[in-house]
This record gives sequence, C-alpha cells and structure tokens, in this order.
Amino acid sequence: MKKALLRCKTCGAEYGAERAPFRCACGEPLDLAWDGAGIDTNERCQSRRYAAFYPFAADEWRSLGEGGTPLVKLEALGQELGLAQLAVKNESANPTWSFKDRGTAACIAHARALGYTKVGTVSSGNMAASVAAYAAAAGMEAFILVKGNVADEKLAPIAIYGPHLLRVAGPYDALYSESLRLGAERGIYFMNSDVPFRVAGSRTIAYEIAEERGFRVPDWVIVPVSAGGNLRGIINGFEDLRRAGLTDRLPRFICAQTARVAPVAAAFAAGAARISRFPGNDTIAHAIDNPFPPSGNRVLAELRRLGGAAMTADEGEIVRAQADLARCGLFGQPASCVPLAVLRRARAAGIVAEGESAVLVMTGSGLKYTAAFAAHRLKWCDCDLAALPEHLR
Repeated sequence: MKKALLRCKTCGAEYGAERAPFRCACGEPLDLAWDGAGIDTNERCQSRRYAAFYPFAADEWRSLGEGGTPLVKLEALGQELGLAQLAVKNESANPTWSFKDRGTAACIAHARALGYTKVGTVSSGNMAASVAAYAAAAGMEAFILVKGNVADEKLAPIAIYGPHLLRVAGPYDALYSESLRLGAERGIYFMNSDVPFRVAGSRTIAYEIAEERGFRVPDWVIVPVSAGGNLRGIINGFEDLRRAGLTDRLPRFICAQTARVAPVAAAFAAGAARISRFPGNDTIAHAIDNPFPPSGNRVLAELRRLGGAAMTADEGEIVRAQADLARCGLFGQPASCVPLAVLRRARAAGIVAEGESAVLVMTGSGLKYTAAFAAHRLKWCDCDLAALPEHLR
C-alpha cells in the first residue's frame, strides 16, 4: 500500500494508514486523505476504474465486480414533482445487492495490505452479507456480529458464505465499540459502518453519478442515513472530483431518516451541534433504525457546512415510496425508499425548488426484507388452464 493519511475533519488530527486506527482520539470518525485521481474508462468495477483514487496496489484488491451500478432516470416521477431531472442510483445491482460492497472491497484491500487474515463487522444485515462474501472471496476468516433483533430470514443469506455468525443481544452502539476493542485485541479487522476505508469506498458512488451526468453534478443528492458513513463518503467523493478539476461545484445533500428513528434529523431541526440518543422504535425501514449513529455529529457538521438538510418520512410515506419505485421497475428495501418519501416533503416545503435536479441513492434490494410485502395490498389470481382464456379477456 502506498503511503496515505487518515484525517479527522473535526479536530484535524492525522494518522498513518499503514495501521488501522478506526476512530480519532477525539472520538470522531476518520477520512482518507489521498491526492490521487484518475479514471480508467476501459474498466467498470470500482477497484480498477477508480484505482488512482486509492492508495492500494492492484494485487491488494479482491473485487467481486462492485460498482458500475445504473443511474436510472425517473421521468414521470420527476415531472410529477416539478423537477428538471430525477434519477435513482440503484445500488441493489452490486454483488450482494447493496451499496455495502463498495466499502467492503476497500476495507478488504486495506486489511490485506496490513497483513490481516481475519475480518469482521457489526451489522443489521446488508453489511454482514457483504463482508461474509468478500472475506470468502479473499480466503479470509470472517466474524459477523448482527443485532439481536435481526430477523431469521436475513441470517441464512449471511451464513451461506461460511463465516462465524453471531446474533448478539444488546445496544447496537455498545456492540460497535466492543467489536473494535476485541478486534484490536485478537487481530480482527472490524470493518464497521463508518470506519475510514468503508467510507472511502462510498466515494465511488459520487464518481459514478458525476460521470453518468457528464460531470454536471445534480442540485441535490438524497441518501438514507443510519451510521452516516455512506453520506460522508459520497460528500468526500464529490469533493475529490472538484479537487481534481473534474467538476466545478458540489451538490447539496439531504440526510433521509425514518420519523421513528431520526437522531440526525432531530438534532438538525433543533440547531444542536451534536446528536442525542433517539428513542428506539420499530420501523419498516429497519436498515436505518440506528438510534445513536457513530458518524452523526460529523454528518450534522457537513450538512450545515454545505447548505444541506436532514428530513424524515413516516411509515405510510415510506410504503408509498416503495410501491411507487417498484412501479418504475425498481424494488428497493424500505430504508432505501426513504429518499423518495423525503424528497416529496422537501418539495412541499420548498427546500428543493421547482426545476432543480435530484439523485436518490437506493442502497439495497427489496429482496433483503421480504417481510415488507405485508405492508402492501398485493393480489393475484389462481385459475386452471381451461379458464385461462376467460381470465385473459
């Protein structure tokens, strides 16, 4: 691995990337500081197309073909909302059906560069499957810790890759901290939700959005937020592009959360500088039900610095958004449909203006959470072959 720095945007402290500090001594998250830039337009997946943006040697990557996901224009919905252009960045097209694969690929490269043979993560589901898959591909031992309320239907798609899989009861933030402590003690690289190279992997979402739009950035990018690492990475990615002279400005960003678990949106609305623990509530958007996100304070600061916003949607609005996107051919898990529901509120409030453009980040596939079907009035018919002509009429 080439020499690179990890920098804290909060206090300015710097660390060498030749080891694995996952957080700053001040308690806030770290970001990759790397001046490389360049796009290999003959390649599709992130580890080859955007290799110059990362400090890794080619043999340190173990790609499964992550990245290169489609940016799908939604003309009818855009017109309905009075926008010049509306599109969805469909991250469900990644190898394990979520955006997590981008950050996992970068973390695996970092872990390999540092000589780790064991990796792990704490996850509500999407990241667990991603780390298990990429560890298997890299021949590394994987330790996957999932929250105690993760549904049984989500365990088999993780276990199939052969990791050590544990469902752990207890507060999610406490599990996050304990995993980092045990990882340092036992030589396990825990690539949790907002560790530096996971966030660095999310930068390629920004690169691809800009490329697809001819390097004309949209007015708004709306991202569902749990831990906050994905939004941080996307912001950093657009900053990379501007620094490299590939774009001339940044979009504005909206942090999209469910009204039932909204620590960032609540702090933003209150004008607070730091998040507070949000009461835990059940929500159909369970993939973003993090009551105390580890990157929450950093996300707040970034939104204010860049003129962004943090907004919520209620359960009915999320279900409607999932149905509307499905009728456009895009089936996202409920959490990844929150951006559309929030966009509707942002248009009604005048935050997003008529004639502007927006990109919604669909973070994961609807097949990740099939229990959500119960929230929709789905119907079908049964008939025998003899009755088929009458049914078709």
